[in-house]
Amino acid sequence: MASHGTTTHRPATTSPSPTISRDDEPEESIQKYLNRFKSTSPFNIPSTPESAAVRIIKNLEKFSLYYSIFVWTVLFITLIPRRKVSLILLVAMTEVTFLYFLLLRALPSSVVLHKIIGKRVVLFLLFMITSVELIVTGAFVHLFVTLSATIPIVILHAVLSKRDDVFVNEGRGDGELVRLVEERVSDADRENLV
Repeated sequence: MASHGTTTHRPATTSPSPTISRDDEPEESIQKYLNRFKSTSPFNIPSTPESAAVRIIKNLEKFSLYYSIFVWTVLFITLIPRRKVSLILLVAMTEVTFLYFLLLRALPSSVVLHKIIGKRVVLFLLFMITSVELIVTGAFVHLFVTLSATIPIVILHAVLSKRDDVFVNEGRGDGELVRLVEERVSDADRENLV
């Protein structure tokens, strides 16, 4: 009865683990292994205004599909609640654009489609027709708000995104949607792997 409500503590039977000393390993080998785990970022601030301008031009060419889909999606979402006719016209012009790109892919050796009539000219004309349709249907406020909200985001991404780690593996056939980070392994590391 004397043990009612009391707890008994038993001493631990395991000994504390010994500390691991890294004095026998050189600092250079530890630094080599730590360098493997460095975090890389696909964004950085350009060093000069000239490099920023070059980066904008290259990224606008590289990511033009993604930028246009982003702007189109925002415009589509802003037109959903109140502008049904404008939304229908936007979808119709999108279908015309898709048909043009399918025609380009179906006829890859056509001189008229690829050399005489440039892709940029056709896309600019389709953009102007879509803009005029939206202005005529009274959705010009939606168009200008969408463009004023998305263009700075696109430009900011184009300035900050570095293209060094982005490339397309043509052999795989995945096309434009491949984003790979190049792994840099030194010759000494390759020998250690073998």
